[in-house]
Amino acid sequence: MIKKYLLERLSWILLIVLLQLLALLIAYLDPSLSINSMFYYAFLSLVVFSLFLMIRYFKETSFYKELELREASTDTTSLPEPNSPFETAIYEQMTASIEQLHKDASANQMHLEQEKDELLSWIHEVKTPLTAMQLIIDRTEDRQLKSELMYEWLRVHYLLDQQLHQKRIPFIENDLFIEKVELESLIYSEIHTLRSWCLKKKIGFDVELGVTHVLTDAKWLAFILRQILTNAVKYSYEGSDIFIESREQAGQTILTLTDHGRGIDPRDLPRIFEKGFTSTINQDQRATGMGLYLAKKAAIPLELHLSVQSSVGDGTTMTLTFPKENPFLEIQSV
Repeated sequence: MIKKYLLERLSWILLIVLLQLLALLIAYLDPSLSINSMFYYAFLSLVVFSLFLMIRYFKETSFYKELELREASTDTTSLPEPNSPFETAIYEQMTASIEQLHKDASANQMHLEQEKDELLSWIHEVKTPLTAMQLIIDRTEDRQLKSELMYEWLRVHYLLDQQLHQKRIPFIENDLFIEKVELESLIYSEIHTLRSWCLKKKIGFDVELGVTHVLTDAKWLAFILRQILTNAVKYSYEGSDIFIESREQAGQTILTLTDHGRGIDPRDLPRIFEKGFTSTINQDQRATGMGLYLAKKAAIPLELHLSVQSSVGDGTTMTLTFPKENPFLEIQSV
């Protein structure tokens, strides 16, 4: 801060030094003036000016020191009090800017909330005709047509489901209900929803559950499994099986889902949970790159760890690791 202050006041310092040199020059040129007295005067002037500069340093920099040490925040109460007209002008400008920022942020938040509510309302409205369409499809006698219609219906259904949960994820903590969840019924419910896709591709499931119950939120665990199973069915080879297994390892429940499909390129593995990322090979133009991203986001408040092992052409294994000592037990008992 001392260096900054001296640089800021450099022009004033140079002016004072120049005036002292000018006084010495006049004494040198004018024989009637004592050069020794003028040297003494210049010395005293510089001493007084140095003391004045030191006092002004502590007085003028206190405001800026507090600003420099202050953490970035929109809290105006943490701003230091001004001690001069210039500091007051800076303080008022910062306060006005922060207040305007608060107003803009509040307006934008209200706008986003309104858009979110409108979108959620629209999604729920769309679900009504989708349900009607499903009933119509179920009454269709042409098996080939029924299979194709159900396939497209499921695509729309899952896209809407992704949008719905994407809007809910920022507020997931308010939506959690932790309880003992039966894995078998949850998994088979998601498999049942995918039955038309599985029949079309002749994909089967082999389920072995060494652990039958986990402590978690059923809705959000179902959503995570839905994203993983959808990808597994989508990218599995025709006529292959998907293997689902749960087991206990070192006090933790491990749930693995293994498909036999095209797999994931090694260079893509670190990025598969990133928002909007799609494969760099065998690109599917219909892929949104949101499924695994949303699954990862939903897994964080549930304290689930998602990991993946895969190689090109040999399928993919997604692993869900539940926490060893679930803190939700404490929350549940409160």
